[in-house]
Amino acid sequence: MCEIDRKPFPRAALFGAGALVALSIAAAAWVRPSDAAATAAMQADVTRSAQLRFADATDGAVIVSDARTARVVARLAPGTNGFVRGVMRGMARDRRARGIGDETPFSLRELSDGRLLLRDGATGREITLHAFGADNRAAFARLLAEAEPIT
Repeated sequence: MCEIDRKPFPRAALFGAGALVALSIAAAAWVRPSDAAATAAMQADVTRSAQLRFADATDGAVIVSDARTARVVARLAPGTNGFVRGVMRGMARDRRARGIGDETPFSLRELSDGRLLLRDGATGREITLHAFGADNRAAFARLLAEAEPIT
């Protein structure tokens, strides 16, 4: 047996590591409920909302329609609106993976604090669109502006 094997591990290092873990857990527990900005954001009111359907056209366009009136809100030509197409492709993939069809429309809501949320009522998945930047948020905001508002 070599000399290193006979020496015990330094207790100070063990106590220091334990104190660091305990302090980290305590800090996380204290900061989480006291986040006033997150609490206020969760309580924001819906200022506008619409129910939208997204369908692929034979020419590669995406047809966005108001789910309540069936009126076409937008026609997204092939090669354009990459962010909207990407988000909706991901949402559709999630539905297919769960064996869910496209009967349930998507809910697009704008909150009083400016956030724009896209929710899939079929899966419960929700995306906060402002997190992807102003230009990407604006792409969905245009769809909301053209749809019939829900009162």
